Amino acid sequence: MQKARRGLHFVAMRQDEPRDIAFRRMILSIPPGKVSTYGAVASAAGYPRLHRAVARLLRTDAPDTLPWHRVLGAGGEIKLRGAAAQEQRARLRMEGVRFRGKRVDMEQFEQVLRPWEVYGQLARWLQD
Repeated sequence: MQKARRGLHFVAMRQDEPRDIAFRRMILSIPPGKVSTYGAVASAAGYPRLHRAVARLLRTDAPDTLPWHRVLGAGGEIKLRGAAAQEQRARLRMEGVRFRGKRVDMEQFEQVLRPWEVYGQLARWLQD
């Protein structure tokens, strides 16, 4: 079991262009005022166990190319520390997202990711 976990950790930390493109599409589909989790983004993109790869992408992409502040830890928890956590919380509040203590109210603000809609929009765009 431990060896399998290390293998997943290695895979998540490695850059993978098709996987990262799928993650970016899911993240970009989260509208202002809504949030999702690292795990939900990974699952919707087709990589259900690679939530750490989503975190790596958000950490290594150029600043503000993605709405990074809309992606949270499980249960709506901000996983960043210090000034970055304060920045994420401030950005979410500016978009109207409310918190229950340290967590986002996921019942009200979680965006259900629907990959078939994201890829359906992409297919229509490519046809035009």
